[in-house]
Amino acid sequence: MSVKDALDRFGRVVVKESKTALTKQDRNVSKKLYNSIKYTSKVSKNSFELSFVMEEHGKFLDQGVQGKVSKIKSPNSPFRFGSGTGKKGGLTNGIEEWVKARRFQFRDRKTGRFMSFKDTAKLITRSIYLTGTKPTNFFSKPFNAAFKKLPDEIVKSYGLTVDKLIKSALQ
Repeated sequence: MSVKDALDRFGRVVVKESKTALTKQDRNVSKKLYNSIKYTSKVSKNSFELSFVMEEHGKFLDQGVQGKVSKIKSPNSPFRFGSGTGKKGGLTNGIEEWVKARRFQFRDRKTGRFMSFKDTAKLITRSIYLTGTKPTNFFSKPFNAAFKKLPDEIVKSYGLTVDKLIKSALQ
């Protein structure tokens, strides 16, 4: 088996299993992330390149995000709400879309009426911002499993490690 064939098989498996994991975890509301997961591979004489591409929020969903006040849900995540590095309003817009797509509304405690989608999204966004999100590992698990099945001669000849590959694949 050639290096190109092995890398293509690796890429196909990771993409397929990642998409399956998204669907099984019920994280596939708009299908944007699902449809964006792709890979490209290029092999030359002394090197190879393998890249995975997906919507930006995929890496946050995969690795989780630490909350502004709590790290309990994802203590090992490199991402944190309130760090000032993210896009302003990205979480709010995403949650609002999710709430509308799911037709999800809280009830007002005093009146018993349904809250607007916007008010429901604000409450959910605030909770997520403060406490963070758990990692889903929808990409990491399939990646690690497929990496273990890569032919040993490819891993040894290129000096690959899982940590190096995941860091470069997710950036």
